[in-house]
Amino acid sequence: MQQFLGTGVALVTPFNEDKTIDFEGLERLVNYQIENGINYLVVLGTTGEPATLTQEEKEAVKAKIIEVNKDRLPLVIGIGGNNTTAVVEEIKSTDLSDFAGILSVSPYYNKPTQEGIYQHFKTIAETTDKPIILYNVPGRTASNMSTDVIVRLANDFDNIIAVKEAKGDMVQAMKIIQNVPEGFLVISGDDMIALPMTLAGGAGVISVIGEGLPKEFSKMIQLGLQGKVKEAYELHYKVADSIDLIFAEGNPAGIKAMLLKKGICQDQVRLPLVKASEELQTEISDFIDNL
Repeated sequence: MQQFLGTGVALVTPFNEDKTIDFEGLERLVNYQIENGINYLVVLGTTGEPATLTQEEKEAVKAKIIEVNKDRLPLVIGIGGNNTTAVVEEIKSTDLSDFAGILSVSPYYNKPTQEGIYQHFKTIAETTDKPIILYNVPGRTASNMSTDVIVRLANDFDNIIAVKEAKGDMVQAMKIIQNVPEGFLVISGDDMIALPMTLAGGAGVISVIGEGLPKEFSKMIQLGLQGKVKEAYELHYKVADSIDLIFAEGNPAGIKAMLLKKGICQDQVRLPLVKASEELQTEISDFIDNL
């Protein structure tokens, strides 16, 4: 699973002023990642606002990214939800031939027990041969996938090959790294602790800030994977303040403000999300100017 080592980015969906999809912006975005050292792309993850895209729009976004990527980087598709049957049906009905894996979030809102979470992913794993990356993000799902369940799934299913661990808890991350079978990837889903997780034995990151600062962030993770601690932390501290900034008013409003500053796409989001405030946009702009 070397293709998932390093820095993946969760792509935003750029919108025009009228909130329609900005396909030219999406093309610029994909090329910007590829040209600046990103290792793989995540399509229609949370950052891509799939909750407010129609099925037709999702298909159009996927098609555009596949077309622009031209097989240059591995693609991961986000397929998850809190209705196990619906997730299974979506996997069965989706053409996965262009995707190297599936990123699937732990069920949200329902707040299942740990056994419920296990059975959810067991059902998904038995549906497809595609590699599956589990996604643990308690800040969005309202329930934490325990280390025991992650380790159990890693041992029980050959196609569950990684976890995107976004609890933001280094102790839990280290316990997962310590206990999963050899070859199972523990990927940071939290930009601020991506480097320490990598240095602790993790496989890198699926990043949001990496989308706005691909060169700096991917270089930092590569240095971490090489064990070059001092050089890696120099880059970490150079970009750390920007991580706080882009999440200050929620994701993806902050990263879209940064992408606007960089001339890649507009900062439009769809309700119930709103654009970053003028104050935050100024702070992000100042950060980029001073970088």
